[in-house]
Amino acid sequence: MRVADMLIIGLTGSIGMGKSTVAQRFRDRGIAVCDADAVVHELYGGAAAPLIEAAFPGTTAAGQVDRGRLAQALLAEPGRFQQLEAIVHPLVQAAERRFLQDRAATGAGMAVLEIPLLLETGGNRRVDFVVVVSAPAEVQSARVLARPGMTEERLSNLSSRQMSDADKRRAADFVVDTGQPLEGTLAQVDKLIESLRGRTGTAFAAYWT
Repeated sequence: MRVADMLIIGLTGSIGMGKSTVAQRFRDRGIAVCDADAVVHELYGGAAAPLIEAAFPGTTAAGQVDRGRLAQALLAEPGRFQQLEAIVHPLVQAAERRFLQDRAATGAGMAVLEIPLLLETGGNRRVDFVVVVSAPAEVQSARVLARPGMTEERLSNLSSRQMSDADKRRAADFVVDTGQPLEGTLAQVDKLIESLRGRTGTAFAAYWT
């Protein structure tokens, strides 16, 4: 396989749908995953911190973004989410580019970009195959509200910035249903991986080289 033929999988889904479980299964099967949330966490402790402080004064401490302060600033002015995204998204894409180029250099047949807002930001144009992780609404809500510090208000605010689950399912090439026992979810991922092995992609050459 040529470097440029590596298949890029975009993994997405709304909050609480089980993306981390699915991503870990890809890793367990030897397929590298770039977690956009983990990249953001790293950026908040480094390169993005001074840029965010300049745009949102008082939201950093000791050179790191204070997520609580930033969340409060955004709750007070929800319209400024786009300003934050304009700072963070280019930095995340640069990290994703480095990840994909490193994987291609090793001869990997496929790689995964785990991006919560893949479809909302048009990131689906930069991948070859979109996998949406989904679960029934009541399962999603129970999972999210069980998280420390999560409230109905925060969940509503987060959901308002995300495409509906139904729309994401319609935009998917493949849907992984996590509203069932874990074994069933993992079996779906295994079946997907086997169906993709040997396929070639075009997104890497078009967008990431």
